[in-house]
Amino acid sequence: MIYKRNRLSYAVMTVVVIILGLGSRKMFNFIPDLLNTYLGDALWALMIFLALGFVFREMKTKLVAIIGILFCYLIELSQLYHANWIDTIRNTTIGGLTLGYGFLLSDLLAYTIGIGAGVTIEILIKVIKKGVRYE
Repeated sequence: MIYKRNRLSYAVMTVVVIILGLGSRKMFNFIPDLLNTYLGDALWALMIFLALGFVFREMKTKLVAIIGILFCYLIELSQLYHANWIDTIRNTTIGGLTLGYGFLLSDLLAYTIGIGAGVTIEILIKVIKKGVRYE
């Protein structure tokens, strides 16, 4: 049995994660420092996982996770590169949220946690829906 992701559900989850991520930046005074340090990056990675799940609705969860983590890691590694053109993009709101500003090794852990949360959510969805086997 092939599991097909529901695009509407994935679109809604993506929007919710975006709202939570942007909200975490506004509510930093209310979130404990340790959590606040990594929350935005973990939510960003979760958003990437959900967006990939939306686009590739029949792809195996493992492959979505691998593509997602590689994408997140490559974006983080790109932060080691600084040229006027890319730093100009990073200085915009969308560019900064998408590309980030500076490389942090700890962000790789946050991305791994975010992708892991996406995998966990997807496994739970599959188990709830007719006991579909995890692949």
